[in-house]
Amino acid sequence: MSKQQTVKTEPTSKSNQTFVFERMNYILMLVGLGIIGLGYILMIGGGSDDPNVFSEELFSFRRITLSPILILLGFVVEIFAIMYRPKNKKDAAE
Repeated sequence: MSKQQTVKTEPTSKSNQTFVFERMNYILMLVGLGIIGLGYILMIGGGSDDPNVFSEELFSFRRITLSPILILLGFVVEIFAIMYRPKNKKDAAE
């Protein structure tokens, strides 16, 4: 029979732990969420109180064009925020 080897890991100290994202990444994520939220807020409304009356307000520039562009822009900012890697001072010196 073969012996199984176990690997013991040392508990990491708090000084060795690093976050995946830095402060700038979180700021960009919040900006992206704000842009997406603004796009959805601009899409609200346009209905009619009376179901027998059609409202042309539904087809306004704000709801058909501006709002989807803002939502897509927000998702682009979110992807950029995830992929963004700030240059460290150590990396710039090398």
